[in-house]
Amino acid sequence: MAPPNHGFQHDTAVADIAIWKEALFGAEFLLLHASPVYYGLGVPRGDGSGVVLIPGFLGTDAYLTQLRSWLVRLGYRAYVSGIGLNAECPNLLIRRRLNESIEKALMETERKIHLIGHSLGGIIARSVANQRPDDIASVIMLGSPFRGTVAHRTILRAAEVVRRQILADHGPAVLPTCYTGMCTCRFLDSLRRKMPKSVLETAIYTRNDGVVDWHYCVTGNSATDFEVPGTHIGLAFNASVYTIIARRLAEAHSDE
Repeated sequence: MAPPNHGFQHDTAVADIAIWKEALFGAEFLLLHASPVYYGLGVPRGDGSGVVLIPGFLGTDAYLTQLRSWLVRLGYRAYVSGIGLNAECPNLLIRRRLNESIEKALMETERKIHLIGHSLGGIIARSVANQRPDDIASVIMLGSPFRGTVAHRTILRAAEVVRRQILADHGPAVLPTCYTGMCTCRFLDSLRRKMPKSVLETAIYTRNDGVVDWHYCVTGNSATDFEVPGTHIGLAFNASVYTIIARRLAEAHSDE
């Protein structure tokens, strides 16, 4: 059931979803390479602006190589996040690593940049966009449950392991509620704000998501939310997703 009012929730719960469906993401990878979109056909060309890609939970920049290469072929300057393994306090990842990549993109392109994040990466992207709206032209979230942590039990267990490690590694440098929806850090405070009108927001989701509850991945605005077929993992390799990304990037005015 969808959470009420499309607002931000503190929900952390087990989602009743079938994670086995995620094994089908390989088919999406193969279909992508057979799609004209992958070769830049039938979609708007880039304008040379910078796009920073942010990986999902327990992922690194490496698995977003396909998306990054495609953006370059389209005419954008694509940048890795530089965060390493996404298994750390998001507040620290932004301050210590991601902001460096953003600054590099801003300096080299001399214009506003775009952020694209997969799953947890999209949550981080949305928070950053609210922290520095003057630098961000658009933010695109791929299967990102930014309204509450409602996911398959396997994911929640892994997140709890990561949370304990964060507390062990950083001690008083992080809040006791770090890596939960109850944390009061700048990361979550920024995430819950309404997106400034100057930033074009996009939420791409799939109802077949086997990792997170898709209801928590949408804004409730039909002009912002885009449904695609496929898996959660496959959102990074989905031709329909690539088409939406190309069109939404073209709609954002990064030079203003």
